[in-house]
Amino acid sequence: MSLLSVHGLTRRFGGLVALDGVSFDVHEGEIKAVIGPNGAGKSTLFNCISGFDAPTCGHVVFAGVAVAGMKPHAVVRAGMARTFQNTQLFDEMTGLDNVLAGMHAVTHTGMLAASLRLPGALREERRSREEARRLLRLVGLGDAADSQAGDLPHGLRRLLEIARALASRPRLVLLDEPAAGLNTAETRELADVLYRVRDGGVTVVVVEHDMGLVMEVSDGIVVLDRGCKIAEGPPRLVQKDRAVIEAYLGEEPSDDV
Repeated sequence: MSLLSVHGLTRRFGGLVALDGVSFDVHEGEIKAVIGPNGAGKSTLFNCISGFDAPTCGHVVFAGVAVAGMKPHAVVRAGMARTFQNTQLFDEMTGLDNVLAGMHAVTHTGMLAASLRLPGALREERRSREEARRLLRLVGLGDAADSQAGDLPHGLRRLLEIARALASRPRLVLLDEPAAGLNTAETRELADVLYRVRDGGVTVVVVEHDMGLVMEVSDGIVVLDRGCKIAEGPPRLVQKDRAVIEAYLGEEPSDDV
């Protein structure tokens, strides 16, 4: 059974069709990549899946629950988290506090208990800090717990945002262009992080333009072009697909090559 099932997902903005009947499944324990040229509808797809936008029609079912049209906080509580194409960190807060902020959906201490420093609140705070430090180590930021997020270089900010997304204890995480702006060494580290996240029991769906990273880490690829799914399959088959080559290069490859 699929962990995430997208069926017939369509999003229209007036006369513009950003998504046109897109369907695919994501199975638990998988790293699934979504690729396509600029304007293909990738970010709109993520927005419709994660509750930041509502589809015009179609279905999104996550862990057996229909989530299309849910508010983002409800989607997070259902077990799905995401990052954004542009990092959305609290720059004046430390790396540790950024991750702790991502735990708000899964902590239970109320304002009164926290203000009075009741024993239960202190125990939960201690456990949360231990978990936040574990997540920072998972993404390779163990030494950045006390650093201000605004002082971190771009590559580390990307990793911090992944750690914060994982803080809500998701079963599935959506990563929107996590390799954007990374150098070669940082991209290699990101690949290792994605493997560690997957091996830790979190299913990953990643929108990405870095084809080297996509071909290395993904179990399956969905290709969008102008809002439509034009191909789906394992990396080696997708990279040879004529429709995919045409979408990226603007012409069909010659049979003489």
